[in-house]
Amino acid sequence: MRHLTREVEKLNGHRFIAVQNSVPRLILFQFTRGLAFGLGSVLGASLLVSVLTWWLSQFEFLPIIGDWMAQLADEFERATGNGGINQGNQ
Repeated sequence: MRHLTREVEKLNGHRFIAVQNSVPRLILFQFTRGLAFGLGSVLGASLLVSVLTWWLSQFEFLPIIGDWMAQLADEFERATGNGGINQGNQ
């Protein structure tokens, strides 16, 4: 019984339990967790879309998709201030 009591006391002193026992700390923890998840999702999606767009723009031999992706890549580069793909041709 003493061993069980020590284990329960040790468990109650754990940080996770301390956070769960306080409503303001729990709300702050969940809010911070949500911010981190949202930021990670936005950054991950942005990176994925930009890599996918760049990769698809390399297929210029496809008549419709290649032209559309090249225009989209030009817009992305113009928005970031890096110039366009066909900058030397203009």
